[in-house]
Amino acid sequence: MHISQAYTQWAATYDTDRNLTRDLDATMTRGVLGGRKVATALELGCGTGKNTALLAEIAQQVYALDFSEGMMAQARAKINKAQVAFALADLTQPWPCATGCVELVVCNLVLEHIRDLDFIFAEAWHVLTEGGQFYLSELHPFKQYQGKQAVFERGGEQTPIAAFVHHISDFVAAAQGAGFTLTKLGEWWHDEDPPDTPRLVTFLFTK
Repeated sequence: MHISQAYTQWAATYDTDRNLTRDLDATMTRGVLGGRKVATALELGCGTGKNTALLAEIAQQVYALDFSEGMMAQARAKINKAQVAFALADLTQPWPCATGCVELVVCNLVLEHIRDLDFIFAEAWHVLTEGGQFYLSELHPFKQYQGKQAVFERGGEQTPIAAFVHHISDFVAAAQGAGFTLTKLGEWWHDEDPPDTPRLVTFLFTK
């Protein structure tokens, strides 16, 4: 099943299914970005809008992209704010954004589904203003080493969604190759997680 089809099928229950990774991601993203104020923000893979609402609090204009029509329909229904513009887009193709048009790029639980990190970081560099930042939150590769990946369930049947393993060094190398500087790195556990393996890794890169 194509990734976009899988997420479209998942869309109706994505926000209500038990999902510790989703919940921790929302908490950590608010902890890192909450309280900031920027003129413009670009969200990559907005999904059902679980983090779009936060971006609408901190940015005067938010551009939210996703390639799943089902996910974006949920986001549109949930978030009715004039400063948020949604658009269908494939992040593996040139983004529908002008050069230097945003101060903040945000990407949550998306890049495990994208093989080529270099392209993503090159596009982020292209759309960011000088001094702009790229915030990234991903399933920790330690979890992937254990065979964990995004999975949704229907009728008792689990459907894994195609994923690629990116090591922490892969993210850093792709960022440096595009010209970014690593500003902050975080590793995060949900309260229900065992202490040995973090669930999420977050990065903040600066142009």
